[in-house]
Amino acid sequence: MEHREEDVRLGANKYSERQAIGIAAQSEDKDYKEPPPAPLFEPGELMSWSFYRAGIAEFVATFLFLYITVLTVMGVSKSDSKCSTVGIQGIAWAFGGMIFALVYCTAGISGGHINPAVTFGLFLARKLSLTRAVFYMVMQCLGAICGAALVKAFGKTLYQTKGGGANVVNVGYTKGDGLGAEIIGTFVLVYTVFSATDAKRSARDSHVPILAPLPIGFAVFLVHLATIPVPGTGINPARSLGAAVIYNNEQAWKDPWIFWVGPFIGAALGALYPQVVIRAIPFKSK
Repeated sequence: MEHREEDVRLGANKYSERQAIGIAAQSEDKDYKEPPPAPLFEPGELMSWSFYRAGIAEFVATFLFLYITVLTVMGVSKSDSKCSTVGIQGIAWAFGGMIFALVYCTAGISGGHINPAVTFGLFLARKLSLTRAVFYMVMQCLGAICGAALVKAFGKTLYQTKGGGANVVNVGYTKGDGLGAEIIGTFVLVYTVFSATDAKRSARDSHVPILAPLPIGFAVFLVHLATIPVPGTGINPARSLGAAVIYNNEQAWKDPWIFWVGPFIGAALGALYPQVVIRAIPFKSK
């Protein structure tokens, strides 16, 4: 009996009470090493087929993303009664669902960015080189333009008269409202990307299975659900550019900077917060 009481006493004091609930039994000696930062320039990538294969994957994924999502938007826009369509909830599901599917399909090839803002955030965290980041952004924008063009090919008149899926700040909201919505929305997305793909989390919480594309897709869904009434929800410069280029109307080019500046600011904050505040990587001793 005495030995049992001693075991209980030792077990109760084995771990510090200062540790957060749920991680007290986690060992810091897990098999994990912080991956080294990607080089700023990596000329060798230009000679690798995997580099171009990843760019093609980003192009095709963004092409399919714009095709499905803008076509969904047009389906809602053409109806006089939103009750007969999927409505805002359906549009949000189209965006979130496609991101889930496409990230799942392309994560092993290109990382499944499908968004220049995500690429920018990962570049700031030195997860990829500047060479690859620029290449990805170009391919994403080209894919978005082609995806929107295919939707327009299905019905040019309908496309031009129903807004073409272009992002604009809606009536009743200011440019500041639109910019704020884009910043916060992109922050939510990029922060989720970093959390869902954190290698340390995978090593530490290996007993908790997580499918990274799922929370990323849900983040996109929820952000669209919340902010579609404000700026139509961009949080993806390629998506906004593709629709604007193909729609090519004065309305689409009224405030295009909001859908580039907002996502890039949000992506920067979304990258710095988990790296600097949560992980405190810059302050760790080598």
